[in-house]
Amino acid sequence: MRLRQPTDFRILEALEEHGRNVASNLASHTEKSRKNINTRLPVLEDYGLVRKIGPADRSGLYEITSLGKAALVHRDRYEEVDDFESLIRDPNVGFARCEDDENDGTN
Repeated sequence: MRLRQPTDFRILEALEEHGRNVASNLASHTEKSRKNINTRLPVLEDYGLVRKIGPADRSGLYEITSLGKAALVHRDRYEEVDDFESLIRDPNVGFARCEDDENDGTN
């Protein structure tokens, strides 16, 4: 999972704060271009961080998923971990790795 910072996190923040939304509104909320938002939304959907919802198949209405909310919770660790996707899918995995790092050489 390769996220663009800060754009992808801003999109997730806007969806969490303002609820389901379309690219033009997300562009306004994030201060990014609509083209940039339209490029990133399908990527975020592929990662499972957002979901494209109706009413029509071709609708550009998106909402944040529980995985997207987890990404926001752990965004401060994005640069620190090798596998951010594993961290947000199972935060205990990332926590155990940090504990192992702290215990190195203490025995």
